Amino acid sequence: MSRKNRSLRTAAAAVPVLALLSFAGAAFAQKQATKHETTTTTQPAKAEATAAKHVNDAVAVVNRMAAEPGMGNLLKQAKGIYLVPTYGRAALGVGVSGGTGVMLAKQADGTWSDPAFYTTGGLSVGAQAGAEGGPIAMVLMNDKAVNSFKQKNKFSLSADAGLTVVNWAKTAQGTAGLGDVVAWAGTSGLFGNIVTIALKDIHYNQKTSGAYYHKAVAASDIIDGKATNPESDPLKKALEAASGGATK
Repeated sequence: MSRKNRSLRTAAAAVPVLALLSFAGAAFAQKQATKHETTTTTQPAKAEATAAKHVNDAVAVVNRMAAEPGMGNLLKQAKGIYLVPTYGRAALGVGVSGGTGVMLAKQADGTWSDPAFYTTGGLSVGAQAGAEGGPIAMVLMNDKAVNSFKQKNKFSLSADAGLTVVNWAKTAQGTAGLGDVVAWAGTSGLFGNIVTIALKDIHYNQKTSGAYYHKAVAASDIIDGKATNPESDPLKKALEAASGGATK
């Protein structure tokens, strides 16, 4: 066989191989694109589901609070509330990360805003240590306390931040007056007999809030009632019922 014929035969044999490699490359690229598309689609859906769970869990917290004598009157006076459905096991006196919470503000007409999401930092209640965690709530009694949540960066509900945070258990006993913030705990003894409490390193969770409202949204817009999600209606109605307001 001539050299020319051998070259032609070799080239002809290479064509199917090249075609196979090209097909395999295209298939791999398609697989990677599909994988990326699935991941891109799944992540927001997962974040939204997580946000919705925080809101649903907060309804149960409000219902527990409403069962306590005197709480309805406190919520009627409140300007806002910050609910952390699951604070976790707290190394009190040291301060540990506490999880995600939702904040709602009372509007001029007495209704409640939709929830803004925050990540909670350390809880300090004096020297007490080793208590189990659980749901906690910070009832915001004035505009100064509410406005703290319009900050995106880390902030605190504490005396260092110019806010008086008092223990609801002591207030209910009549041994402490109302502060800027009244702290409630769903676990008996979590705050003990401490009068003042500090919740530190709170920051706005842009990712979770964005997933819940399907767009980038500022904390101030949510607090001022400019962002809504109908899935938060049960939480708002629970707060309105607990504070003696008419549901809408």
